[in-house]
Amino acid sequence: MTDTDTDTTDTHASSATEPAPAEPVESTESTGDRDADRESTARNLRRYLNYAVLAGLVLLGVVAALQFYLAAGATINRWVAAEYRSLFRAAFNLAVLLLAALGVSVQLRRLV
Repeated sequence: MTDTDTDTTDTHASSATEPAPAEPVESTESTGDRDADRESTARNLRRYLNYAVLAGLVLLGVVAALQFYLAAGATINRWVAAEYRSLFRAAFNLAVLLLAALGVSVQLRRLV
């Protein structure tokens, strides 16, 4: 009779432990889904941030190009004058334009 009592106890113990491993598997799958969603959101955020930086650099380039044109025009109008402000503005805006073009090319490489 003790063998039967032991078998009954073992059956109850084994059935009680079987459902426990199933619960962590479900929570692992939902955690994996959450991680995939976070990764997708991070990727989209990075992409939008890259587009925003690209738009800012293009705007900066347009402003610098306009300033360079106006400064070069003022330099030509003055040709040789006592003050070289317009020449220095033209050189500065050209440097900004070149830096903006470099930034645009870097951003385009990131996006492609």
